[in-house]
Amino acid sequence: MRLLLQRVSHATVTIDGRETARIGLGFLIFVGIEAADTGEDASWLAGKVAKMRLFADGEGAMNLSLAEVAGEVLVVSQFTLHASTKKGNRPSFIRAARPEAAIPLYEGFILLLQKELGKPVATGQFGADMRVALENDGPVTIWIDSKARE
Repeated sequence: MRLLLQRVSHATVTIDGRETARIGLGFLIFVGIEAADTGEDASWLAGKVAKMRLFADGEGAMNLSLAEVAGEVLVVSQFTLHASTKKGNRPSFIRAARPEAAIPLYEGFILLLQKELGKPVATGQFGADMRVALENDGPVTIWIDSKARE
């Protein structure tokens, strides 16, 4: 599983002209799932995100976690995180998991993250054509891949 995590001042998801999710200060997380991913990947990522210290303390250093700033989370599925651009100019998405495998892992990641944080997580709609608006704070953008645990 791959996550693109952005620290945001606020973010929204709009589907068919209707706003379906909104958060204030927190994390906007785009989630890409590949065929080789398992529940263990989702669990590791949920724990990692919940403990990530990306918010400024009183001295301006990134030392505070989401919980410590009462931050919110918006999770959006994005299969294009597994795009291969190795050959040609049209990306291949062959590594992205099919919906029947990806949806349970996406939903499982959300549930695990809610458990880690002890509060609800806002979401997009899996497979929908979404408009995602955000104000990146910093900017702070972090790439996390469960297959490359650095």
